[in-house]
This record gives sequence, structure tokens and C-alpha cells, in this order.
Amino acid sequence: MKISKITIDNFRSIKHAEITADKFNVFVGQNNHGKTNFFEAMDWFYGAKGDIDKIRFMRNGDAEVCVEIEFSEIKDGIHKTKNEKNKTTIQNLVGDNDTVRIKRSSSDQKSRKVFDTKNNSWTEKNPFGADGTMNDFLPKFEYVSTQINPMEVAKYGKNTPIANMLSGVLSAILEQNKDYAAFREKFEELFTAQESEVRVKLDELSGKVRVCLEKQFPDCSKVVFEVAEPVFEDLLKNFDTSIDDGVYTDADEKGDGMQRALMLAIIQTYADFRREHEETSKFFLFFIDEGELHLHPSAQRKLKNALLELAKGGDQVFINTHSSVLVVDEHDEQTIFKVEKINKETNIAPITEIEKPFVVYELLGGSPADLLLPKNFLIVEGKSDLEFVNKVIERHYPEKPRVQIVPADGDIVKTQRSFSTIVQVFKPLETSIYKDKIVIFVDKQNDTSQRDTFLTNHSSLQTNGQFFESTAASMEEYYPTTWREAAADVKKMSSDNKLNQAKSAGDSISKNDFESQMPKLFEALSKCWDLAYH
Repeated sequence: MKISKITIDNFRSIKHAEITADKFNVFVGQNNHGKTNFFEAMDWFYGAKGDIDKIRFMRNGDAEVCVEIEFSEIKDGIHKTKNEKNKTTIQNLVGDNDTVRIKRSSSDQKSRKVFDTKNNSWTEKNPFGADGTMNDFLPKFEYVSTQINPMEVAKYGKNTPIANMLSGVLSAILEQNKDYAAFREKFEELFTAQESEVRVKLDELSGKVRVCLEKQFPDCSKVVFEVAEPVFEDLLKNFDTSIDDGVYTDADEKGDGMQRALMLAIIQTYADFRREHEETSKFFLFFIDEGELHLHPSAQRKLKNALLELAKGGDQVFINTHSSVLVVDEHDEQTIFKVEKINKETNIAPITEIEKPFVVYELLGGSPADLLLPKNFLIVEGKSDLEFVNKVIERHYPEKPRVQIVPADGDIVKTQRSFSTIVQVFKPLETSIYKDKIVIFVDKQNDTSQRDTFLTNHSSLQTNGQFFESTAASMEEYYPTTWREAAADVKKMSSDNKLNQAKSAGDSISKNDFESQMPKLFEALSKCWDLAYH
């Protein structure tokens, strides 16, 4: 069960917005354009939090706030609904349909309504009774806002998202534990059974209290001391979260990046645990505000990969960001939405592939004319190749579009370079905005089988002239005479030696010698510039 469509009317800066949701949804845009407002509208749909007069569009008292969500694949949601009465209720409303429309509006914000397909109208009230009961049927909603106190990951706080998730996991662990079951049985025996010595003593004490109380209140006929079974959430109050990253401390003593990463890691773990241990576990809706917050770019990539795995597993992810790291790469079942404010109204629309390069640049506060992002990628075999090419570009072609040189770590292979390293580097880029512009330059292949298989699988690279092969088996053998090494000597060179050789050649080679004596590499660079985003 997932969200297929969201319609929002008159919520803060959003007069009207309608989007078709994917499994993984990214929202981009400048500050104060309405990204968080969209997420908080979803939070309001689930919990009706906040003063309705403060969230109306333009503070217009006549504007009806409404958030309508269409859920698809609801037969799965009905199956996973635990309450049998709720199952019957929703089944009667939707009939044979596999979608359902549910809305919350300011006219009756405490009660969500369901579209009755049989009568072709909205129900007059929440058919589930209490508003919260509807959540038994809906996917579980988890909203990680920028306002969440990172302290929540270190100390237990009742009714916080993180506490609820930890409670869900730990409760499941205890419920499956035989010792905990024995503990509950023993507790009941001690405090509930009439023949229990503890129960007898408590009853004696309550009788004495009643006698004293009767002197002031004659109508008092009974006093009972009951000991409630320990609630697991109460046990959690004694839980602390600590981290050892070289220094063992409570989580609240770590940096903001670590705290936020821990919070998101708990979310991922919670979802995984539920899927592994609950046969009928519901899917989750993750709404993450400013997903890049306090995270280094490499950590942002890891976060996105982790969230993509959740989406592949059936959960749905909505994330807003100012980071190009979370936007550039393409993935199946991913949609990127641009959020912009025009005439004080927030507009939300999916971006096209043609628009994407501009959006990526814009996220960094520039334009496609700025050199803040690469215009293209050139994949080479090793770090020494990267060093040499970068120096050549810096010295002789500074006016050309900036090309990002990506090494495939071929220098690490001591005996021979493996074409598989090229494949590994190419794989994440082939689904990016650069997929039709990537240029590959490789050494002459002694074993051509891997190369041939790769080109067969990616025939467009050869057809479009994006693949170049050197006339020498290594860059060291391809340099002009002054820096050229024999094949036998290359095999003896360490990675550091190759890097030093590349620096020396790159710092000294003339433009004419490069173009005339290394023509294949010059052709590859020229192709990069021709294909680059301008």
C-alpha cells in the first residue's frame, strides 16, 4: 500500500498542489519556497496538529484547508489491517477497487473522511470512528523534521518518533523472549493471584487504610491497592544511547552529523526489523526534511542508497534537499519535484530530463554557465592517468568546459589492469544525467573479452564515439619519448612512481606534443568538450 496522489489546498504557502507520487520522491528548491510546508501538510493529514487559523493560505479565514491522499494497492493494506472491524469497514467502502481516497479538511479537522465509491460521495464522518483508528489501516507515517531534537536519539522521550520506533523494535524482541514471558507470568502470580503472599499483605494494608478513611468518609466501603503490570515504555525511560567512535560517550555529546545519521539509521533499522519479524507488517512512509542536514557529501550518498533500499523493499520515501548529491543520480521509480514560489504561491511540479541539469546547477546557487559542477565525465583507468590529464587541462585548456576525470583504480592492480574497474565506475554514472555524455578512455587491452562484452551491453558508447582505446598497454608507455617507459619497467613501478611520472609529464608536456603524440587521449578529451553541458 502506497501513496499514488497527493492534493493540497490552502495550506500555508500552498494554494493548490497536486502530485503523482513515486516510490522515491525528491523535492528541490530554494529556501522559503514551500518544501517544508508540503511535508507539514502531510503531517497535518496524519495528526491534525497545529492551529488551523495559522496554517490557512495567506491567513485567509475563509479558505478551506484540505489535504487529500489517494492510496493505491490497498488490498495489501486491508490484508495487513489488524482490526477485523476496520477491515470490513474499508472493504465495504472501496468494493473491488484497489485505490482509496481519504481527506482531512479544516471544516472538520478532527475527522478524516473516505470517498465512498458505491455512493460516489464522501462519507459524512470518519467511518472508522476515532480519527486515530484509521491509522490501523494506513501505512505508518514517520516524519523527520529539522525541528526534531537530536537529544531524542540519546534519551528516551515518550511519544517521540524515535522513541516509538525503538519501543516497537524492543517490544517485539521482548515479546518473543521466553524469559520475559516467564517474568510477566511471575509478576501476575505475585501481585494478582488471591493466594499470593504479596497480594494478601496488600489487601491487609488496604483494609487498614479503609478503616481509617471511613472515619472521615463513612460511605467509603473499599480500598484496593493494585500493582499495574510494568509497561515496556516505562522500562525504556532508563535507556540511554551511547556511541564509541574512538571516544565512548552518550549520543547527545556527539556532533550534529553523527546525531542526525544515528536518527536516520534507527529509522532504517526499524523498517527492516518490522519486515523481517512481522509477517503482516505495514509499509512505511518516510518524510525527511533536509535530508543532507549535517551530513558530509559522502554520507549523503550513503543515506540516499539506504533510503533507496527501503523504497525497493516496499516503503515510500519523500525527501527534500538543497544538495545536488541527492539529486544528480537517476534511479528507477524516482521522481524529482521542483518547488518554487511564484507570486507568493508555492508550485510543485516534476522536472524533466531536459530541465534536470539546470536544476542541479541552480541548487548550488549558480547557472549552467558557472563552473561549479562538471560539464561531463571522463573515465580513465588509474589515478596517474587522472593526475596527468588534469594537469594538461589546467595548463593548456582552461577555457574548455570543466570535465570531471574519474579514475577506475587501475593503478592498484600490480600485475595487470582489470577492465572490470572501468565497469564498476561506469555503472552508477550510466543512470545519471550524464549517461549520454560520458566518455571512456582505456589502455590497450591484452584480454579483449571483458571489453567486448561491455561494449556489446552498451553499444551506444561505441556508436556515439564515447569509447576510446589507447595504442599502448599503459599510460606510461603512451607518454611522449621524454617520459615514456618500457613495458617491463612499467610492471616494476609502484603506484607512487606512476603518480610522480604523471605529475612530471603533465607539468612539462607542450600542447603541441600532447595533441600530436597522444592523439587518442586528445580525441577523448575533445569528445568530452563536444558533448559537455554548456
